[in-house]
Amino acid sequence: MSMQFQTNNQQSNNTIMSTHPTPSHKSVLTEEVLEYLNLRPGKIYLDVTFGAGGHTRAILEREPSCRVIAMDWDTQALDDFGVPLQAEFGDRLQLIWGNFSLLYKLLKKSGVKSVDGILADFGTSQVQITQRHGFSVYRDTPLDMRMSPSHQRITAAHILATATEEELRQIFWQYGGEGYAKKIAYFIVTERKTKPIETTVQLAKLVERALPEKRHHRVHAATKVFQALRIFVNKELDNISAFLASAVTSLNPEGRLVCISFHSLEDRIVKQFFKDRALLGQLEIITPKVVTASEEELEANPSARSACLRAAERV
Repeated sequence: MSMQFQTNNQQSNNTIMSTHPTPSHKSVLTEEVLEYLNLRPGKIYLDVTFGAGGHTRAILEREPSCRVIAMDWDTQALDDFGVPLQAEFGDRLQLIWGNFSLLYKLLKKSGVKSVDGILADFGTSQVQITQRHGFSVYRDTPLDMRMSPSHQRITAAHILATATEEELRQIFWQYGGEGYAKKIAYFIVTERKTKPIETTVQLAKLVERALPEKRHHRVHAATKVFQALRIFVNKELDNISAFLASAVTSLNPEGRLVCISFHSLEDRIVKQFFKDRALLGQLEIITPKVVTASEEELEANPSARSACLRAAERV
């Protein structure tokens, strides 16, 4: 059947409701994605981070005879953007709800054994940042930060309420590279003794108080702390490692794996994985150096400034 994703109202209600909004997220490195996927007629491509559907649409439009399997673990993204896109492209688009770390199981369940190209964009979309609870340092919302409330129980607020001071320090340093991790952790543990830290504004203001004035510049002082909590809550790095291992075995010979990272932790995992599998003779690295956005794209979409693309081909 053409409609592989079935809406679950109970699951969708865990996130902010919307009525099929127009995507506010611009997909990054779209032309580079199309180039490195090496699209071919009649082939099947997998977008494991569907989001607002920008990359999926570009693939379907560029190669009119291909099929795309689009995956996301955010039910609202599939409801809001996947269903309308499927109505437009029919059975050329198959939607799957799930986390890409479970790629092998999800593909098997969908009846597809292997594909001819896989795209993973590890960035957080502007839709998530502006419409989901806890992602934006500039919006006053509950400190949730779960990308898929249906899959996850632990929120950022729970972490802040229960983690030890040392555990918080490690989270902020390891996943955010926050140089003042120890001081921020101390402020949090001290603050929660009198009142719980439950909203984004509470956390943002607390971090601002903990940091010296020189850190209050163009990028919000709490950005690294928010990044660290988001990565930790969603197990993002573990999911990437699990996904990469499954992706190789899910590719047909000469199939391409294209990954877009937005910070060094993600990019380091991809880079090392490609090197290791190249040494084993499983992959050929197509991008000896990381691919970044052109000046033209940066002018049109400043959020692409951190995007790093790497690609490899199944031998």
